Amino acid sequence: MSLRKGKTKTILESSIDSALLAVEVYNKPRTTFRVENYITLMIMAWTRLLHAHFNNTIGDKYFYKKKNRYERVDGERKAWELSTCITKYGELSEGEEENLKLFIKLRNKVEHRHIEKETLDTLIFGECQALLYNFENTLVKLFGEDYGINENLAFSLQFSRVMTKEQRQAQKNLLSTEVQNLVDYINKYRSELSEDVYNSQEFSVKLIAIPKVANASRNDLSIEFLRWDSLNPEEQEEVQRLTAIVKDKVIRVEGVNTGRHRPGVIVQKVIEKGIADFTISNHTIMWKLFKVRPPKEGEDPFDTNTKYCYYDQAHNDFLYTDAWVDFIVQVLNREKIKLSDLNNTLLSRGSLVTDEYE
Repeated sequence: MSLRKGKTKTILESSIDSALLAVEVYNKPRTTFRVENYITLMIMAWTRLLHAHFNNTIGDKYFYKKKNRYERVDGERKAWELSTCITKYGELSEGEEENLKLFIKLRNKVEHRHIEKETLDTLIFGECQALLYNFENTLVKLFGEDYGINENLAFSLQFSRVMTKEQRQAQKNLLSTEVQNLVDYINKYRSELSEDVYNSQEFSVKLIAIPKVANASRNDLSIEFLRWDSLNPEEQEEVQRLTAIVKDKVIRVEGVNTGRHRPGVIVQKVIEKGIADFTISNHTIMWKLFKVRPPKEGEDPFDTNTKYCYYDQAHNDFLYTDAWVDFIVQVLNREKIKLSDLNNTLLSRGSLVTDEYE
């Protein structure tokens, strides 16, 4: 497809520019905020790609309306955001859709955080690569090979040294509570996916770098990619054997709610620790006061303080940790807040910061 000059082509070109800039930022070793910038720019690239598609297929109709009037932000019509675009488009695979949904929520979480790039880079590299591959595939599917951008991209060079187990553990020990909450969110998001989606290349690209000892020809490429579906059963078995040799084994533990409790259990544990008159009502005021979880009508139920609370998607409720019991007892025993004053504190102050009471 060759687009003439016009709105669709302008939107599409800005989408491609955003994706190229995202890759450029990500591949610069000394760039600060590179993961945050990559995520933001790729969300922008995806949004504009789907806007270009809508503009090309349904015209100028991808804007929110209320009572047949356009919604406006700062005088401009409010276009569909990416979540709505995904639903309206409706042709992404489940892996592609889950990958995008992860980054939409992650973008909201990293906007106001400074994340050490080594921490997040390693953790979500596969998902970042899949986000780019999926963009390229959708771009070509919607607008043709002429708009493919892979010829503009080069593989980023990698240093040979790999972090030792001790270095990884030291890095984990340096994680702030804020970053650990982000790590917990990503791990929980992954654990909620089906095995098929989690293992799909559309959700997260899994790569193994194995040096080529020798080439059959001096004209061979230094890097080769194998398509899994192009291999015969014997070749697939051999690749899996090699994978088993070099990859870290991920053990998925089914007892994910071990050490997490419903409110009634939390109340009982607090009482057992000496706060005799503690009630469910008191507990509700405490989580609201310290914002350890969103209200039920909150937009993102996963947006919890994972030191104290987790959202249980399977049962659509919240579970609390033993650390939350200790925190409540500590706050009330020190009489920084009296049990009898909890409700007045909530009404007068709205919310408090847990760090100031730990």
